[in-house]
Formats: sequence, C-alpha cells, structure tokens
Amino acid sequence: MRVALAGGGTAGHIEPALSLADALRRLEPSTEILCLGTERGLETRLVPMRGYELGLIPAVPLPRKLTPKLLTVPGKLAGALSAAGDQLDRLQADILVGFGGYVATPGYLAARRRRIPTVVHEANPLPGLANRLGARLTPHVYTGHPHAQIRNGRFIGIPLRRQISTLDRLAMGDKARAFFGLRHDLPTLLIFGGSQGAQRLNETAFASRPYFRDRGVQVLHVVGPKNADEPQDLTEDGIPYVAVPYVDRMDMAYAAADVAMCRSGAMTCAELTAVGLPGAFVPLAIGNGEQAKNAEPIVSAGGGLMVHNSDISVEWIAGELIPLLTDTDRVVTMSEAAARMGRRDADEALAREVLAIARGDNPTPEIPIQDDDADDEAFYDDGKDAR
Repeated sequence: MRVALAGGGTAGHIEPALSLADALRRLEPSTEILCLGTERGLETRLVPMRGYELGLIPAVPLPRKLTPKLLTVPGKLAGALSAAGDQLDRLQADILVGFGGYVATPGYLAARRRRIPTVVHEANPLPGLANRLGARLTPHVYTGHPHAQIRNGRFIGIPLRRQISTLDRLAMGDKARAFFGLRHDLPTLLIFGGSQGAQRLNETAFASRPYFRDRGVQVLHVVGPKNADEPQDLTEDGIPYVAVPYVDRMDMAYAAADVAMCRSGAMTCAELTAVGLPGAFVPLAIGNGEQAKNAEPIVSAGGGLMVHNSDISVEWIAGELIPLLTDTDRVVTMSEAAARMGRRDADEALAREVLAIARGDNPTPEIPIQDDDADDEAFYDDGKDAR
C-alpha cells in the first residue's frame, strides 16, 4: 500500500497526519508513506524527525475572504498542482489523505486528475477553504469534532500520538510529578498556551502566584520558548511553581496535572479528553471563534471550564480555578466527564478506513454522516483561510 498524506503548515495539520502514518504502519508494516509539505511549515522538521519522507511542493495560501486576491491564486496553484502530481506519480500513490493546510488544495486536485481515491480529515468545527473544497471532490470525509460543518462529514475523532492516547494518568502521576520537580501530595495545575506560549495566560498566571502559594496549589507552567531560555524554580514556602520554556514530554505533563489551563485548539481538546484531564479553557479569539467551539462540547458535558481571553484575570483564578483545584471530588467528576468525550482510537479507526477505501472496499457503515449539505452556504462566507 502506498499512501500520500497532505497536511502542513501547523502542528494541528501535521501531528494528526503523522499519527495516522504511525497507525498505518502498525496495521500494515509494509505501507509506503509520503508526506506532502512546503518549505515554510513545521513539517520540514517534524516529518523527518518521525522517520517519514517529505515531498516538497510550493505553498499556495488562500485568502480569508472572496476578494480580488483570489485572482492571483490560479497561477500559483498551477505550479503547486504540477509539483503535487509529480510527487504522487513518484510514489505511485494508491490513496491521498488530506488534513488541510497549504498543501491540501493542490494535493486534492492532483489526486482527482489521476483518479486516485481521496480522504479528507477535518479537525475543526469550522473547516478551512482547502478541506471544504476537498469535501466536494470525495465522499470520504472524516471529522475530529462531532458538529463539524462539512459535506459528507463522519465523526471519527483526531488521530493522536500513541504516547498520549495510551497514557494512564493515574498510574504515571507520581513519576511525572517527580520528573518535573513537583510534590506528589499537592493539587497541580498545568498551564500552557501552545507551541509559543500565550502572553495573556503567562501574565495572569505569574500575577496569581501568591494565591497559588497560599492555597497550596503547585504549578507547572510552560511559558513558551520565546519567553524563556531555561527552566525557573519559583517555589515559595514549599509550594512548587516550576516555569519551563517548553516540554518535549506532554504525556508526562498531563500525567502530573489535575487540571490544565490552556487554549482550546482542536489538538489540545482532543488530547485532554483522551487522557481525561479537565481543562480551564481560554480560547484564542481568532477566525470565526473556532477555539471556543472546540471547547464547548467538553464544557457542556462537565469536563471543563471556559473563560474568554478578555475575562481571564487574577480574580477569576482566585475565585473559580483554585476552588476547583482544591475540591478533589469535583476534579474527579470532571476528569470522568472529560474522558467520556475523548477518542483514544481515532488513529487506528481512520487508518482502517483509509486502507479499506484504497482497496476499493466500503468504509465502515456505522459511522453516520453528520450533515451532507451543512456547509453549502458557509463555503461562500468570510471563513478562515486554508491553513
């Protein structure tokens, strides 16, 4: 089996693609995999680091709106489409799986020209232009959000790294806290804001240190590599506050924590629910509010809290978050609710679908189509770009 994966630019596109690649290799070790990407994305580092081949094509950013800038797209797209086609021909691809991003559009179009079966995976509730286009070219569309507005969408979850999806937080808790220099007997808050950190979260968390100390709440704070060069131990009165630039082992960070205060990107929400970690979500106000939509089902199910970015404050942390952390029964209840929302097996479930489609078999019939025409009008709105 020869599988081409098209998803680049951000970790939100690349990580699910790589998790699918790992699952395909587990199910069929002889599978040949080629990841399509561009020179400007994180894929130039992440794909080779995971041991997969990267085929580069030119990036074709799509405008956020239907503006005159769209007139410049066809010329740029032609070169990218040709390059994508060359990569598919070199692999002799049996199937293309797209996850959105700059490489997805030329990948979808090149595969269609060659009559190569195509699968679309959309992680967000509000799809980008690339995947909305892809969903018009294939009936095989899978989503990471139960209410995604995309044609032919079937909810399957987001493929996650096995390091995360197989994590037993309770069994690893004491080891994980020791790994970060934390105590095993105190409630623990994990704070992170994505790969680069989040200024608003960082500032509010640091200003709240006296309240954490006074209530006996220890903190593991991932500030982002642009905000610190090395770890800082800000422990006071025996209550640890550990600030680190980044964490390579997010599984250990999740295992160390009782609650996470974080943004609510699609990958973050999928990982927290998979491991059963309650989230205090602070959605980044971007695009059409997709981060808030990512977190809403989790919060509605009792697996987390949500506060708008403009409302996050020392007072909110002192009055809402710390009382949660110090209420063991409530934390346990929220952990169970979060876990019920999680999908730990989305990587292998999607891999089985991909293999079946590539062989010409029917996909799993019991995965229901969410809404066949839900995005017909939305395709022409002022939606987000294809990144």
